[in-house]
Amino acid sequence: MSAPFLVMGAHGGVGESLARLLAADGKPVAVAARDAGEIDGLAADLNAKAIACDAMEPASIQSAVAEADEGDGLAGLAYCIGSIDLMPLRAASQSAFIDSFRLNAVGAALSVQAAQKALAKQQGAVVLFSSVAASRGFANHAVIAAAKGAVEGLTVSLAAELAPKVRVNAIAPSLTRTNLAKPLLSSEAMAKAIAALHPLSRLGEAEDLAALAAFLLGPQSGWITGQIIGVDGGRSALASKG
Repeated sequence: MSAPFLVMGAHGGVGESLARLLAADGKPVAVAARDAGEIDGLAADLNAKAIACDAMEPASIQSAVAEADEGDGLAGLAYCIGSIDLMPLRAASQSAFIDSFRLNAVGAALSVQAAQKALAKQQGAVVLFSSVAASRGFANHAVIAAAKGAVEGLTVSLAAELAPKVRVNAIAPSLTRTNLAKPLLSSEAMAKAIAALHPLSRLGEAEDLAALAAFLLGPQSGWITGQIIGVDGGRSALASKG
């Protein structure tokens, strides 16, 4: 059996879409979430291993990676765990900054660290997730933008350090319809207003991000590393027509 792809944060959203896409292409997949019971159904659908992983706990990350590696290494790692921490600076506590940084950046770093040897064995690839907010500058985004900016720095640093055996890239989305974003899309009027800020006049879907992640994990992207790629309806580069 070929080495699996480990998708961390597979409980709904981009992680689940990516796992399903990889499995549909005949690739073996291991899926991880904070509560393995939440992904039992997904694992059964994909004939995959469901793994419990708390990204705020280094020992849990190491255990999850070890459980995913069945001895032949890992073909790829996608860290699809993250948060959307929005608040004005006056309301941002020290713990808000630290917790966001730990979940988004430190968790990603420790996951790659734990998987480094397994990935090198297969000359595998890593996909991390940033945000359009790391490069654009939006009000009330200081906490999450700081954390996602760290993810971008982490991406290029790891790509340099782990080359040529392991490729590392990141995807920087704009607002995407996932469970994580539900509080921001609580009304149709709000959803339409946010969609209109994008030149392509719609919100992202989990499948938009998963499609690029699957490509970056595969051999067709074998000469791509150290890149931060926007999947954002044009919002990072273009002015909206509104």
